[in-house]
Formats: sequence, structure tokens, C-alpha cells
Amino acid sequence: MPVPKWSFVAVFVAVLFVLVPSTGVAQDFETKAKQAYLMEAETGTVLFAKNEDDLIPPASLAKLMTMELVFDALRNGRLALDDTFQVSENAWRTGGAPSGTSTMFAEIKSSVPLEDLIRGVIVQSGNDACIVIAEGMAGSEDTFAQLMTERARALGMTKSVFANSTGLPDPEARVTMRELVLLARHIQQTYPEFYPIYSQAEFKWNGINQRNRNPLLRANIGVDGLKTGFTEESGYAIVSSIERKGRRLFLAMSGMSSIKERAEEARRMLEWGLRSFEKRQLFSADEIVGNASIYGGEQSDVALVASGPVDIFVPTTNADRLKARIIYNWPINAPVEEGTQIGVLKIWVGDTLSQQTPLYAAESVARGPLHKRALDAAQELMLFWL
Repeated sequence: MPVPKWSFVAVFVAVLFVLVPSTGVAQDFETKAKQAYLMEAETGTVLFAKNEDDLIPPASLAKLMTMELVFDALRNGRLALDDTFQVSENAWRTGGAPSGTSTMFAEIKSSVPLEDLIRGVIVQSGNDACIVIAEGMAGSEDTFAQLMTERARALGMTKSVFANSTGLPDPEARVTMRELVLLARHIQQTYPEFYPIYSQAEFKWNGINQRNRNPLLRANIGVDGLKTGFTEESGYAIVSSIERKGRRLFLAMSGMSSIKERAEEARRMLEWGLRSFEKRQLFSADEIVGNASIYGGEQSDVALVASGPVDIFVPTTNADRLKARIIYNWPINAPVEEGTQIGVLKIWVGDTLSQQTPLYAAESVARGPLHKRALDAAQELMLFWL
């Protein structure tokens, strides 16, 4: 059996393991944003986190979830791009020209192809387009909002709640920066046929040409999405993605005081993220990461491996600020089948939990003989009382 690259020391009833000590704080960056979350796309490494689990009003960032439902329906054949949806009086008054909000200027009682409504939402941030889609897909916006929250849970977004398709103010609607990054990453990776719409510079409808509201698209730095938003309660916000030289980052931030500050802070953080980290492989494919104790097995432990290489992005300066722990529910009862998920490898860079990787049994462990099970039971009892 290969020797693990890192040595682990049990520090709490064989549940917690430590890799190397942390020597400082990894986040050598400050931002005016009240909430922010920055992730590298390939490895899922968290590069920056600040109040990332605060629940705040989504504003137009809610439109990311509206589009996810549309893309999912298109992917599964429940909708087609040439399907048409009628503009109701409610959609026109609430999100159209009379509303005074962002709109694609769809005419009341007209029929609009879904492909154009999608661009109306993404490029023009049209509230009317969102409501038309919601009513067309679910019968009412309230029902559609319930579907948005249900879909969020299915995608692993455990906190975010959506109250409408637009992000217009509602006391029930709340999102977090962490979960918006997860949603943006999901959209980019799952729907490559639709994601390029987020970088479309402008869209003309009803004789009115409107530019994409994302100012970073015009900065020519590699940004190709996704959405901006604003509420009086939480300030200016943005969800953005940048790709440069094969490296992609996702960013969500909120709480800026102006449009200018939002653009400056987002650009500054994205540039810092690209410049200040380098990729490092911690474990190669099939390399043993550590071991977990087995109760009642023919052997006392089982080797753990990841599903592939374990890579992480670390700061280019002080890259030794790594701390890792293998966490699993002890005791693990035999028998154990090869490939069963046993626990999770959690890696911190300084004080930031940067990555979580599932770990699996590298081999099968059969149930042990009676005397071995009795010995393990006695040992478990002793550890329990200690």
C-alpha cells in the first residue's frame, strides 16, 4: 500500500486529522463590498470569502435562477426556443414600460418567442420578460417562484429563497453570495449552449436597442457574464465570471455604494484572483489520502482516496499556509464496499475553508470474526468513556 504524501495525526476520537499547521491569514486582500465570494472554477478552490453566507435581497441576481429553470426545461425538451408566450397585463404593468423598472418593452397582449424573452432577461434585465416566462411556464409568478426555490434546493442551495422571477423587492426573498457563485458555476458548466448569451453586448426589441448592463463586459479583461443588481437595502451587487489563459473564476459581491464602486471592486478582485494564486497538486489520482478506522472488520482501517487528483490553488506567496482534515462519522461499521464514500477532506488556506473533497474506500473490508468484533466493541466502549 503506498504511503500517503502527507502524514495525518488523529486529534479527536479518530474523527479529525490535521495535515500541516496554518501560519497566517490567506486573504491578503480588502474590499469595500460587505459580502463577497470568489471561487476558481476547475478545482472549486475558494480564493476569498467575506460574509458569504449573509442572507440579502437578491435584486436582479434572482434572474440567474429564472434562467436556470428555463435552460433546464429547454435541455429536457419541456420547452423549445420557438415557443411563444403572451404578454399579460400583469407582466406589462409590473415589469413593462409603465413600471419604471428595467424592461425589454414587450407590448401588452403580444406574443414573444422564448428565444427573444431569454435575451430580454439576460441582456436587458427585463422584468417584463421574466414575468412573461414565469406565467407561461407555471401559470402564475407565485407558483414559478416556488419552483425556483425548489430548484435551488436540488442544486444544493440550502439557504436562498425566491419570491418572484424578477428580484423586485420582497421581504421573503433572500440569497447568499456563496450560493450565487455555485449557481453561476452550474449555469456555465451545465448549459454551454446558452451561456454565451451572457456576453451579448446589446439586444434590440420593439425598436429599442439596449446595451448589456454588465460594465465589465466592455473592459476587455476576459469577463463573459453574468448579472448586476441593486436594492436600497443591500446596495449594488454583481455576479461575474472571468476566463483568462484557461483559468476561470466566479465572483459574487454585494454592498457597494455606487455603480462605479461595484465595477471597480469587482474588477480589482477578479484581477487579484487571477494574479495571486497558483495551482498545486496535493494528491494524484488513486493516491491514498489517509485512513479511516473500521469497527468490526477483518482489518482495523481502510485506505481513503479521492475520485481523481486533488488540486488546489494556493497563494503565490506563503503557499505553505495549508491545513487539512479528514472528517468522517466514527465508528464505521464493517462490511465496507470499495468505492463507498467514507468522509470528506477539508482544506484551509489560512483561515479560509478553500476546498472540500469527498473521500472513498480504496478497498473492500469484510466483516471480521467474532473475537475481532468483540475487541473492537471493548475499544469503542473505552474511547466513549474517555
